Amino acid sequence: MPSVSAQPTAPRWYFIPVRVVLVTFLLTLLSFAVSLLLGILGLAIRARLQGLHPNMTLAYRHVALPSAVIVGVVALIALTALEIRNYRQSKALAEIAHNSQ
Repeated sequence: MPSVSAQPTAPRWYFIPVRVVLVTFLLTLLSFAVSLLLGILGLAIRARLQGLHPNMTLAYRHVALPSAVIVGVVALIALTALEIRNYRQSKALAEIAHNSQ
């Protein structure tokens, strides 16, 4: 049986910003949705306990938006570092595989 050797392709650097921006956007959107839900629930419970009408704009302005911004910045920094590290590692492994043949 002949041996089949798959040539590892060199990593493409221009895919890094695309993946970073896409995943950062998705994580920011998810964190906004979750924090908005928690903010609405917290405001509704607080208003119910105090017997007041809840002001739901506070959930957007003071809970969801700041937490989404913080998560977005942290995700951008972390994903950029991880993607660069992954690119360098893949590049080194592709070079080793290329030199070993």
